[in-house]
Amino acid sequence: MANAGSRERIEIDGRRIELSNTEKVLFPRAGLTKGDLIHYYRRVAPVMLPQIEGRPLSLQRFPDGIEAGGFMQKNASDYFPPWIGRAHLPKEGGTVDYVLAGDAATLVYLANQAAVTLHTGLARVDRVDHPDRLVIDLDPSDEDFGKVKRGARAVRELIEALGLVPFVQTTGSRGLHVWVPLDRSASFDEVRRFAGELALRLVARAPEAFTTAQRKSGRGARLFLDVARNAYGQTAVAPYSVRARPEAPVATPLDWSELDDRALCPRRYTIVNLFRRLGQKPDPWAKIDRHARPLREAAGRLAALGR
Repeated sequence: MANAGSRERIEIDGRRIELSNTEKVLFPRAGLTKGDLIHYYRRVAPVMLPQIEGRPLSLQRFPDGIEAGGFMQKNASDYFPPWIGRAHLPKEGGTVDYVLAGDAATLVYLANQAAVTLHTGLARVDRVDHPDRLVIDLDPSDEDFGKVKRGARAVRELIEALGLVPFVQTTGSRGLHVWVPLDRSASFDEVRRFAGELALRLVARAPEAFTTAQRKSGRGARLFLDVARNAYGQTAVAPYSVRARPEAPVATPLDWSELDDRALCPRRYTIVNLFRRLGQKPDPWAKIDRHARPLREAAGRLAALGR
């Protein structure tokens, strides 16, 4: 998959991009190079872009490979070409110039910068205070993925009972993310409050299975329900993003029925085998935006459960 040679010019979406050091190994155990990463992001663009377009991106970069350590980057670098989209957004005490990805050329350019993992905001920049996604991270304390799958089903059951439509995704690490599309009628404060109450309700229903304890020492073997990403300026790993793990796994959108597959693990899909999957079945999240719902009625139903 890797491209040979230290320099190569390619044209994508009418943009000319000079690739550098494509033979550099970024994933030593898998023998995968920066050229492989570039090839992956170019090829996955048609299914990935609808999930991240118009959203602020944070970049996790590994110029010397994932075993050498990397860094998080929120501000677009000054040397990024002018055709790379940017969003100038406020933060406490200043502003951030986030990268926006609206085409395959941008994904390729970022991969050439050794941006292995892309983290996306939960709101689009045209209404940055009103998220169109809610996310719950099911974070296990061990490698028992069966526990994570059972927990995700319980999260789904409650969310559907509230009138919302949940979607599920592997993280490419150890857990699962449950995502909920929203119609952007609620503010981040409202979404964060709802997510926190939802997590508490799940803990109350199954205290042996779930916890909201921030300290790892207080979680035991229970699944940590992390809802902290539901806030302005926070991000979550983007659908179809590569993770900085030895086998180059991909955060992969799933059908709920796939949780019944005993062979499923959070790092099952990688930059090597993902396209076999996409060739065999359609993208499970292709129509996710059609399922966006208002939060207010769901919040009312959740509150009624506690009465």
